[in-house]
Amino acid sequence: MDTGDSSEESPIQAKKGKSKTPRKPKASALKQKSPAEFFAENKNIAGFDNPGKSLYTTVRELVENALDSAESIAELPFVEVTIEEINKSKFNSMIGLIDRERVDEALYGDFETDKAREKRLAKEARFQEIQAKNVALGKKVKEQTSAKTIKGRGEASFYRVTCKDNGRGMPHDDIPNMFGRVLSGTKYGLKQTRGKFGLGAKMALIWSKMSTGLPIEISSSMKNQSYTSFCRLDIDIHRNIPHIHVHEKRDDKEQWHGAEIQVVIEGNWTTYRSKILHYMRQMAVITPYAQFMFRFVSDTSDKNVSIRFARRTDVMPAVPLETKYHPSAVDLLLIKRLIGETTKQNLLQFLQHEFVNIGKSHAERLIGEMGTDFSPKTPVKSLTPQQIVRMHQLFRQAKFDDPSGDCLSPAGEYNLRLGIIKELHPDMVATYTASAQVFEGHPFIVEAGVSLGGKDVKQGLNIFRFANRIPLLFEQGADVVTRTAMKRINWNSYKINQTQDKIGVFVSIVSTKIPFKGTGKEYIGDDISEIATAVKTSIKQCCTQLKSKIVKKIQAREQQERKRNLIKYIGDATGAIYEILKESSQLHAKKKRLEIKDEDAEILQKVSSRIITKEILSEKLAQHVEHVDYEMAMEYATQSGVREEPRENIYIQALEPQKNFIDLHSPVIVFRLFV
Repeated sequence: MDTGDSSEESPIQAKKGKSKTPRKPKASALKQKSPAEFFAENKNIAGFDNPGKSLYTTVRELVENALDSAESIAELPFVEVTIEEINKSKFNSMIGLIDRERVDEALYGDFETDKAREKRLAKEARFQEIQAKNVALGKKVKEQTSAKTIKGRGEASFYRVTCKDNGRGMPHDDIPNMFGRVLSGTKYGLKQTRGKFGLGAKMALIWSKMSTGLPIEISSSMKNQSYTSFCRLDIDIHRNIPHIHVHEKRDDKEQWHGAEIQVVIEGNWTTYRSKILHYMRQMAVITPYAQFMFRFVSDTSDKNVSIRFARRTDVMPAVPLETKYHPSAVDLLLIKRLIGETTKQNLLQFLQHEFVNIGKSHAERLIGEMGTDFSPKTPVKSLTPQQIVRMHQLFRQAKFDDPSGDCLSPAGEYNLRLGIIKELHPDMVATYTASAQVFEGHPFIVEAGVSLGGKDVKQGLNIFRFANRIPLLFEQGADVVTRTAMKRINWNSYKINQTQDKIGVFVSIVSTKIPFKGTGKEYIGDDISEIATAVKTSIKQCCTQLKSKIVKKIQAREQQERKRNLIKYIGDATGAIYEILKESSQLHAKKKRLEIKDEDAEILQKVSSRIITKEILSEKLAQHVEHVDYEMAMEYATQSGVREEPRENIYIQALEPQKNFIDLHSPVIVFRLFV
């Protein structure tokens, strides 16, 4: 028996021994990702799930930036959006790529073998034969099922999206960083903002980089600026810095101010056409003071779209104000950041000036409650981590006044009502704005509108949701507005048929912090009782207004029905009455058994001498019905506060800038006084 080490092994033994040897894992190196790289890999978070949604989100981001820019300088917004379809040949020429014919057909996903083609044609022939038999027998004809989709993404579609506005414009030197550096911008801070992530057009540029490789083009000019800034750039995703191709100043001959952004991306207009048009229409509802011009341009003229959403008022909401944090809404990390950024020296000044609703006496009481380690003159920069935790614990337990809603900028009941009337043309509409309320230390305001009837409105509930004055189109079923309207409102008690009537439910929520749910931030959760209660109350207030209108409308309809019935039987009643009068006049003439008053005798005499005829009696009865109807209508108008003259919608036209005026607001009207 050989106990020494064997110098040779059989191939089988060597293979066995190799398979049992565990692999050593490679040492993992520490890696970092830039913000741009993170969003490029997780683009669905920002609403770029697929080419179609990416086209929609690009339009949305550009439109909302344009509105913010115009409103920031109190300019009535005028926004032009153009989507141009680019075919494959044109796209290839744009990037300098020569079209190439296919060489190996079997390599492509749409390749069909001879056997597969024969099978498909035979199946289509059998289907046509069955269809012909069904037609001959008078049976229902079935639609042919569509062919199976080709595996893979298939042929890509490209679009040039252009958005032009009349807003503030951008400083020349800031343009590269505003578009080419993710998580940099001017909208950060505690205030009501339209944006969800603070990405804006940056994500559109990232998607353009991923799908087409083409740069974004920006033209911008500010008021009283003699030049227009032009910049062509893309983004270095790995380093999160702009890659500038062209950045120059050009003559501004038109004295234009605003921005024009142009980007070429992969998209899908066919599947997201309705979503984009619905978005533009709902944006016109919530911003009736803006004018939108939307165009879709294609080589196929039948696909072209051109829609103008006209401005119907020049009353704009106030610009949202930046506010300070409420003590109950801060966490440890935020307190540390505020301490690091504050210019105040001691703890008393820090509490007074960095938070809302903390006055001097309240701050002194809080400091006394924190313990002996704290004093009003304690240097705020010298607070230890333990002391900061103590401060945070007290903030969570102490009682503070609720923040006011002065920093918020709702659309306004006047604008909401006007937007609904402008876009939907309903038979009746009611609006309501609730007072400011608070959740988790953040103020919020709920505005609601309910309409009945209108054009392009389906039967049943049509729900329109807005958050910080932007439409929410996706994930509607889980939203607090949808659940409230469908499950918590007894529509029948307000004389409204939930399934038969055309009901429009509009709810707009504005806040310094919108509690979105889900990664895409497309709906507001139903788990915050303060918001759910406010939404329910606002909708019910609108329904109460509508109920009184509906009851009066029902009464007016019943009155019209009574009038129609009276008119319907005037002929028969006239004939019967006239025959009685005729017979009575004959008996009276013969002086048989008639004892009547002088005025009655005079009437019978007129009948006998044919001064009163059947036609005259019919005319008098019709006049009496009209007189009674007029009196009832006047009584109804008096009770409802409506004058006799018919009313028409009046839209205030835009005024010249040099005219001075003062606006006096009420829920349904704005009175303009010129000074």
